[in-house]
Amino acid sequence: MFHKPLSRNLVRRCLAGMVALSAMLFMASSALAASRNYTVTAPDGVTLAVQESGNPQGTAVVLIHGLLGSRLDWDAQVGSVDLQRYRMITYDLRGHGLSGKPTEPKAYSDGRRWADDLATVIKASDARHPVLVGWSLGAAVISNYLAAYGDSQIGGVLYVDGVIEFKADQIASHPAVYRDMVSPDLKTHLDAVRTFLGLCFHIKPDQDTAARLLANAAMASWDMQSAVMSMTIAASEGLSKTKIPFLLLYGERDALVNAGEAIARVKELVPGVRTMLYANSGHTPFIEEPARFNHDLAAFIDHAAAQH
Repeated sequence: MFHKPLSRNLVRRCLAGMVALSAMLFMASSALAASRNYTVTAPDGVTLAVQESGNPQGTAVVLIHGLLGSRLDWDAQVGSVDLQRYRMITYDLRGHGLSGKPTEPKAYSDGRRWADDLATVIKASDARHPVLVGWSLGAAVISNYLAAYGDSQIGGVLYVDGVIEFKADQIASHPAVYRDMVSPDLKTHLDAVRTFLGLCFHIKPDQDTAARLLANAAMASWDMQSAVMSMTIAASEGLSKTKIPFLLLYGERDALVNAGEAIARVKELVPGVRTMLYANSGHTPFIEEPARFNHDLAAFIDHAAAQH
C-alpha cells in the first residue's frame, strides 16, 4: 500500500505546532523551577518562612493566611494552572507553620509587629507593587501594614472574609470555642481547634484536605492563640487613607465573621469599596469554591496591575 506524501503546508503546520507545544512546556517547567523556599527575619528577630512559585516576571501576589493556618491554606491557588502567570508569594505568619513561635504575649498583641513581618517579606522578595490578599486574620495584618507604611508600594488589596476589627458586632459569638482553644488541657484544646475549623466551612472539604488543615492548626503556637485576640488592629488609620484598588470578598454563610457588619465598617472608611459575595460559601471561599475564586482573583490582579 502506498501513501501520498505530506504537503509542505501540512508539514509546516505540524512543525509550528510542535514548536508551540515545546514553548509551552518550557514555560511551564520554568514556572515550576522558579518555586523556592527561604526564610527572612522580622525586626524583632522572628524568623518567617516564605515560599514563591509561578512566573517570576509576573505581577506579584502576596497571599496571607488566617488564624491556625499556614501557606498550605492557599494550595488551590498556588497549584492553579490559571494563576501560574503571576508571581505567587506566601508566608507563614508568626506563631504558625514553619515560622518562628515567640513566647511573649507582646509578640502577638502588638499589631505593628505583624505589619513589620509583611513589610519584611515584601522587601526581601523585592515584590514590586504586589497585590495583597488577606484571609480572615490576614486582613488585619494588611490593615496594620497600611497604617504603618501606607499604600504607595502596593498594587491592590483583597480581603477574603477579612477580620476588620475584634468587635462584637463583626465577630460571630463562639465564646466556648475560643475559651477552649487556649485551655491547658490537650484534649479540650484539640477538640476546640477541630470545632473552630469546622466553623470555617459551609461546603466541607474532602477528607484529606480536612486532615491536613487540622494538622496545620495543631502546629500553631498556644502562646499565639492566647494573645492574638488582643492584637491591635489599626483599621481606621490604615483603610481611611487607602487609594489603591480594594475588593472585599465574603462568603454569605460565614460562621466566624459577620460579613454584613464587616463590609459596612469598611464602607465607612473606604467609600465606594468594591464588594463581592459568594452565596454558598462560608469563611473559606478560596477552598470551598476554588475555580470561581481563582477566576475572580485573576480578574482583580489584572485590574490592579493595569493601574500602574
